[in-house]
Amino acid sequence: MGTGMEAKTDRRTGRRVLAWLGGIAGVVVVGVAGLGGWVAWSLNASLPQLEGTATIPGLSGPVTVERDEKGVPTLTGPDRVSLMYGLGFLHAQERYFQMDLMRRSAAGELSSLFGPLAAKFDTPRRVHRFRDRAHAAVERSSPEQRAMLAAYTAGVNAGLDGLKAAPFEYALLRQHPQPWSLEDTLLVVDAMYFDLQSSDGWDERRLELAMDQLGPLMANFLYPKGTELDAPLDGSTLPEPPMPASYTPAIKMGQAVPRQDGAPDNEAPDSEAIRGSNNWAVSGALTGTGAAMVANDMHLGLRTPNTWYRARMVVKPAGSDTPTLDLVGVTLPGNPLLVVGSNRHVAWGYTDAYVDTGDVVILEPVDGDPDRYKTPDGPKTLEKHRQVLCPAPTCPSITIEDSDWGPVIGTDAQGRKLAYRWVAHDVGAEVMTAGAALEQAGSVEEAVAIAHRLPIPNENMMVVDTKGNLAWTVVGLVPRRFGHDGTLPTSWADGKAGWNGYLSPAEVPVIANPQNGRLWTANTRVVGGDALAKLGFGDYALGGRAGQIRDDLLAKDAFTEKDLLAIQLDDRAPMLDFWQRLMLQALGERASDQALANLVAPVESWGGRAAIPSVGYRLVRTFRSALVDRLYQAYTAPLAGPAGDHANDLISHQAEGPARRLLTARPAGLVPPGYKSWDALIDAALKDVRERITQNGGDIAHFTWGDRNRLAIHHPISNIQPLLSPYLDPPGEPVAGDLYQPRVTAPSFGASERLVVSPGHEDTGLFHMPTGQSGHPRSPYYNKGHEDWVQGRATPLLPGATRWRMTLEPAKGASAP
Repeated sequence: MGTGMEAKTDRRTGRRVLAWLGGIAGVVVVGVAGLGGWVAWSLNASLPQLEGTATIPGLSGPVTVERDEKGVPTLTGPDRVSLMYGLGFLHAQERYFQMDLMRRSAAGELSSLFGPLAAKFDTPRRVHRFRDRAHAAVERSSPEQRAMLAAYTAGVNAGLDGLKAAPFEYALLRQHPQPWSLEDTLLVVDAMYFDLQSSDGWDERRLELAMDQLGPLMANFLYPKGTELDAPLDGSTLPEPPMPASYTPAIKMGQAVPRQDGAPDNEAPDSEAIRGSNNWAVSGALTGTGAAMVANDMHLGLRTPNTWYRARMVVKPAGSDTPTLDLVGVTLPGNPLLVVGSNRHVAWGYTDAYVDTGDVVILEPVDGDPDRYKTPDGPKTLEKHRQVLCPAPTCPSITIEDSDWGPVIGTDAQGRKLAYRWVAHDVGAEVMTAGAALEQAGSVEEAVAIAHRLPIPNENMMVVDTKGNLAWTVVGLVPRRFGHDGTLPTSWADGKAGWNGYLSPAEVPVIANPQNGRLWTANTRVVGGDALAKLGFGDYALGGRAGQIRDDLLAKDAFTEKDLLAIQLDDRAPMLDFWQRLMLQALGERASDQALANLVAPVESWGGRAAIPSVGYRLVRTFRSALVDRLYQAYTAPLAGPAGDHANDLISHQAEGPARRLLTARPAGLVPPGYKSWDALIDAALKDVRERITQNGGDIAHFTWGDRNRLAIHHPISNIQPLLSPYLDPPGEPVAGDLYQPRVTAPSFGASERLVVSPGHEDTGLFHMPTGQSGHPRSPYYNKGHEDWVQGRATPLLPGATRWRMTLEPAKGASAP
């Protein structure tokens, strides 16, 4: 491959996006100190209304809003559409800046808010033209879909207008918020596609690059489809790729050898963070109540305010005291639907499915003309769209090239243009009707049927019901491929390869009511055989976490909500046992080295947990990271230049497997380039550990996991003005957990919520989440509940006693939107 890797990956989590926003905004807001009075006024005037009555146009019936001490609202109204209006009002008053960032990030329009410095972020996103796609989706939406979008949009704009001043972030940016539109609600869904899926097919391009530069044997060895740690629900296994006899890259290494001095740059736990989540379920036979139970924690970048907005939404028709719908869980500001939670009959949760949702298509030029390409219907010409990224005179313009199969996202080694066919391009307003239908599902069977027509980013859905049933399936559009398996860039020019629409509901794999009454997923491969062939390989996560959850579930025969929470908080590290033994062996072989002598005792007594006070855990974890990094740096050095912006994305999610095999066998023909022997590699890794201790102050007693795994959660404004961090951000306290066990926790990444619920038993359901409901530092419940998440406390899912009560009343004479 050549250097056509210019489209930067979007698979990194939202925490990096926010950190980047803070960096550019810090330049934009030069001189903000001089705005003190204006900002102070805006800060107070932009607080949301908590009590009293708000008379607003377009509302079809009154909606009461009762908030508890944490700001969690219970909305009660005569119909679901009225509650969408009411939720829009609350979202706008509590989270409008967050919503604005999401719609702009999806459309590639952050430059309009932050100026030309955002162009690098916007460009690869603008290529997908989601603003145009969302507008077209609204135009073709059904009356029911449009009514939902209109109600929520009207509520958002009423909430924004109801503030005495615009959200305070706009005062700092010297900007004014733009009204919400119908298409913005769909753009928020598009934003989640960027967070949860590849937008440029890097996995396919990386494998092709590795095959070109390293040869197929080495490429398949370094980038396997799974490992012995896999824990699929069907018990299937994958063949282990053979280990090459020697390392023979297609190009000479030259100077591209790994450095042997200096520790790797990624001891920070976030460096190996990948989009993900945990969920699992147990049948009613194992709960004592007859109702099944589900647990879910979704792993995202952590920030203030939280990604999610908690809510309970109750529909009580006029004149009735009996609810016809009672929803509780989390919503996503910018969209009115319940994301995960319970409706008293069915409860569900999600994890990123990692199925293959996009393909890189090689465009074969016609007669050497790069603007014309071959298709099964004959030659075609690329459509070109020139767009200016922002109104500023210095803002760049870009030219977007579109093919029949999607936008051009780069070039290959032969200079051929590459297009990206992605399921996200086909998402429309169906998300509204299907999402609303899921909210009203009465059984697992009904929920699964609805899930197969819900076009959200593909998720492993874990769903349970009051009758004790449980099921797993994949939500979202799944391509029906022909002529290829999606693992490598492919030409579709002759019509022998491509997509034939999407899998029908009957084709999407489902596992329901297994004999052992247990189901689990953790972003890893869930099935094998024909089912896996349908879903494809989307760079699944390592299987260790899923295996640990499986083992925890099989260790008990009965479960309460607190038992499932205990699994969510499991910080044991069995995956690192191999590395602890290897490190002890290495230290024993170097017993004469006094510089290493003080490492032996803490590694021996490491405890096997990602515990705050553990020195041994941090030593083992650092040793493991150093070895894996050095192995991949050495073997993939020929890829780094051609990879371009992806040069830091060359380590496989499955690197644990190849690394263990190499360090166990230590074949002479595979000594990593740049090292004289396998012992030299281990010497370098141990030196990395010592250097980390020195950088930490030199006292090994202070080299604890808690000192490394210290929270660094920020409000976007504290990224702009770090001096405001003490007033905006939660404390930077140490936390237990890591990335390879159920308790996934890193400084700026981890469980964005923890939910355990059995439908019909919501009163004993559990929930907590980091940071809190409000994005406003003067809010009385700002960051409330955060410490419950840090400590893993079993706090209630349902809102508590009413602390603030307000009513949204329809304006007289105003018609519904």
